[in-house]
Amino acid sequence: MDEQELKNKEREAEDNRIINEAFNHLLETYITSPHRKKVDIITKAFNFAKQAHKGVRRLSGEPYILHPLAVAQIACEEMGLGSTSICSALLHDVVEDTDYTVEDIQNIFGDKIAQIVDGLTKISGGIFGDHASAQAENFKKLLLTMSDDIRVILIKICDRLHNMRTLASQPANKQYKIAGETLYIYAPLANRLGLNKIKTELEDLSFRYEHPQEYADIVNKLSFSEDQRNRLFEDFTGPIREALDKIGIEYYIKARIKSPYSIWSKMQNKHVTFDEIYDILAVRIIFTPKKREDEINDCFQIYVALNKIYKSHPDRLRDWVNHPKANGYQALHATMMSRRGQWIEVQIRSYRMDEIAEQGFAAHWKYKEGEAHDDEMELNKWIGTIKEILDDPQPDAMDFLDSIKLNLFASEIFVFTPKGEVKTMPAGCTVLDFAFQLHSYLGSHCIGAKVNHRLVPLSHKLQSGDQVEVLTSKSQHVRPEWVTFVSTARAKNKIQAILRKDRRDLQKKGEEVLDAWLKKNGQELSTSIIDRLCEIHEQDQEALLTALGDESIILGDKDFEELLGKTKKDSTSSGWRKFVPFIGKGKKDKPSMQQETPIQELLTVNDTFNKKLPCIIREDTIGMYLFPHCCHPIPGDDILGFIDSKKHIEIHKRSCPVAVKLKSSFGPRILDAKWDMHRKLFFDATIEVEGIDRKGIFRDVAEVISDKMNVNIHRLSFTSDKGIFQGKLELRVHDREEVKLIMNRMKKVPDLKEVRQIL
Repeated sequence: MDEQELKNKEREAEDNRIINEAFNHLLETYITSPHRKKVDIITKAFNFAKQAHKGVRRLSGEPYILHPLAVAQIACEEMGLGSTSICSALLHDVVEDTDYTVEDIQNIFGDKIAQIVDGLTKISGGIFGDHASAQAENFKKLLLTMSDDIRVILIKICDRLHNMRTLASQPANKQYKIAGETLYIYAPLANRLGLNKIKTELEDLSFRYEHPQEYADIVNKLSFSEDQRNRLFEDFTGPIREALDKIGIEYYIKARIKSPYSIWSKMQNKHVTFDEIYDILAVRIIFTPKKREDEINDCFQIYVALNKIYKSHPDRLRDWVNHPKANGYQALHATMMSRRGQWIEVQIRSYRMDEIAEQGFAAHWKYKEGEAHDDEMELNKWIGTIKEILDDPQPDAMDFLDSIKLNLFASEIFVFTPKGEVKTMPAGCTVLDFAFQLHSYLGSHCIGAKVNHRLVPLSHKLQSGDQVEVLTSKSQHVRPEWVTFVSTARAKNKIQAILRKDRRDLQKKGEEVLDAWLKKNGQELSTSIIDRLCEIHEQDQEALLTALGDESIILGDKDFEELLGKTKKDSTSSGWRKFVPFIGKGKKDKPSMQQETPIQELLTVNDTFNKKLPCIIREDTIGMYLFPHCCHPIPGDDILGFIDSKKHIEIHKRSCPVAVKLKSSFGPRILDAKWDMHRKLFFDATIEVEGIDRKGIFRDVAEVISDKMNVNIHRLSFTSDKGIFQGKLELRVHDREEVKLIMNRMKKVPDLKEVRQIL
């Protein structure tokens, strides 16, 4: 036996040891779970999958079978699922990656496992057409199967969680694509299914790969402030323990630390620093009720005991005990003032509530006793809403994903009908959302509503506890602007379906108008004529026919002349750049000359383009890329590239809302991109300020920017009202670090209360 054969044998033996260890760990976890002990079928599924994936390795170099084993382990240990789910997890990649078919799985393991595996297998062929994304197509298939068996989506979330845990082995462009999908689709989905622990981990892992520097900074700061938090926790909970011990309740108290992603999101949304976030620590009291029926009373008994020790915030009591969230979450949240003068949130929940909060509906099944529970009915209602979306296929992949995402938010309000019936609606919904929720006819003919007996428009946002009477008129008809009035998928889809039907009717009428006009001028309808008319009117074909149908375009003699060859002058646009190319001769912070950057030809992606290599943005290459208006990236921002429909490359911030959708919908067209700038070019940045109006405040702000920082102010505007001023400053900066430095110095200006960057 030569040396190479010996190494192969040793490697195979080591692989088998690792694989068997992982499988034995899975079996041990399953045997100690409350499910029926169907070890035989799990062993059969493992051996089948191991044989099917034999010799195949992941990008990390480990045997492929370890991935299905890890997914099955998550399903069993972290979700509490049973043998059918474990077998499906073990087999989930067999049909996609090997020669075995769904029929083979059906013959060996039965209909149910085959159905779940089929739902987890990626599809070939397009639901949305040739140009749409594979992600949207596969997600749609996943949801179609989920409608029949919720375990499909639960296993998919397990699969996604393990992929995120092992994402380091993927190239950067794949990392952004997978992390983007996770944040846009799978984390909200996990949240909607009550999988709070998994949702948090998915968010943090996505954040770690999309913004590695910010992630590392927050983790370091959390670690640095740990001792201080521990002291605060002990001081705060000491008196609580004494009070609960007197009551005689069996309980334990633990600290809940805000996740890095949640902290970062709050920093972005509230425009604050890490040190300005005061709710990093929360206290969770988990108790065991003496009787199941005493759960709610015990929650409030603990709350009353706490109120004798600390003052509670009157507006921050959240009763999800009597009114659980739609994902099954139950708890009583109160915010208490500690003796150190800090507000601390206290979450009170039973052991059962805590388990459901962490494991979602999967944990709830343990507590079922034959009857249909409210949260199970809510789940069925949610699945029914998704079925409605699937029954009304979107023509655009991103629209479809948006429609699904609108249903994944867990924040909810309770709204009453005139008869006193309670309807659960998403927070932020409008009168029009509510009308469509009741009935499509009410929505499409809605003219407004009476909310608490007061007349309000369609776009009025509802609050929890509102009583709503929808007002309709037969003459009312759906209008395009209604799409901006709604936030629920149901309403949005109904409006778009009606508008699409209206457009089809108008386009048909437009075709008839065009055909009659051509015949009048002795011409026959042809593709070349339609293309020429589209060019003349600068419209695509659908828009042109719609415009002809609604008579916003009327064809005349001038159109016919141009059709015969008298061409319009091409309207050329000089284009735009997101940077201002000041090239200084002298002090770099005070350029003495402005110079136009030479016009560079846009980079075109061809078959030889290597998508695994990053796009390097330098002074000499910046003109080769497109910078859309949506997010305004400047050096220092985490960025990515996107190959557009013309094979050019757009540069977006990784956190840009448009980029988030692109990562979810068109992942294979995502590229890694990096800055390599040398502070020669200047970029636009806009900062908003707010504070107490006083004499000299304007001078102090300008002094920080112009004198101390040597930064050029491009434009600035200030307004003052009742002693409060607001200002907007448009600056020329080299990079994001310069913006942060300016903002930090401005925060030190007396009476300046708010400094936030908007571009």
